[in-house]
Amino acid sequence: MKPTLLILAAGMGNRYGGLKQIDPVGPNGEIIIDYSIYDAIRAGFGKLVFVIRHYFEDAFKDKIATKFDGLVETAYAYQELDAALDGFTLPSEREKPWGTGHATLLGRDFIDEPFAVINADDYYGINSFKTMADFLTGSEVSPTNYAMVGFRLRNTLSEYGSVARGVCHCDGDNCLSDIFERTGVEKHENGARYFDQDGTEHLLTGDEVVSMNLWGFHPSVFGHISAKFKDFLKEHGNNPKAELYIPTVIDELVESGKVKVKVLPTQDTWFGVTYRQDRDIAERCIRKLIDEGLYPEELWTT
Repeated sequence: MKPTLLILAAGMGNRYGGLKQIDPVGPNGEIIIDYSIYDAIRAGFGKLVFVIRHYFEDAFKDKIATKFDGLVETAYAYQELDAALDGFTLPSEREKPWGTGHATLLGRDFIDEPFAVINADDYYGINSFKTMADFLTGSEVSPTNYAMVGFRLRNTLSEYGSVARGVCHCDGDNCLSDIFERTGVEKHENGARYFDQDGTEHLLTGDEVVSMNLWGFHPSVFGHISAKFKDFLKEHGNNPKAELYIPTVIDELVESGKVKVKVLPTQDTWFGVTYRQDRDIAERCIRKLIDEGLYPEELWTT
């Protein structure tokens, strides 16, 4: 059975100033998702599930709806604020989605097979998808064995502002021992830094292994996320800015011994469109990859 690719595309793009998921970066209007899907299909993925919002559904589908006809099965899940709340009353001041953990949970009605999770606005690289597909179609994936592609922090930073990164530590078997979601991570001298809530500066070397939300899961993960989301709502549901991140869920599962997460290293360089200025870099990177022969000039020909 071919694995599924779950694409998280419901972000509001506040720092970017618009729907970065559908801004073109390729020479024929291709968006970053196009290149991720192209890589996923040639790596062996057989189904796509997009997590989006109803308010931009028409614009989103206009960009991608017919591109993959006959290539892969596609489905849509909707990350509305009242989705999967299981009796919790939605606070009236809540405006932003509940985070990547909640977005992943919403794929449960469409996925019964091993699957990978990615962000729509991140470019991960050809090797990253191949490595993940090999894991998901092999014997290692199970209800208690997951995976993530581990990037080097210095290969994932924006030139134009801070980002959130899941900073990882691994054991001797290259399995995840812990992961902490760090927000406000920015380039600094030869490495990086972030500040905690009381303003204390923390320096990073840039060689740290980080998660870019390229995860490989067995469908058992949905039960774990559902339970964690219920706890999250009880504790943080009335905070209008609180979000449940995938790394938070996984860190607790690893710490409790419920799952193991194999870290699949990659030297691929990430790029994305967190900020409006990032688009120029993304366009140049795509152009370079095309010139090197890694992608055709036009991805989807009719």
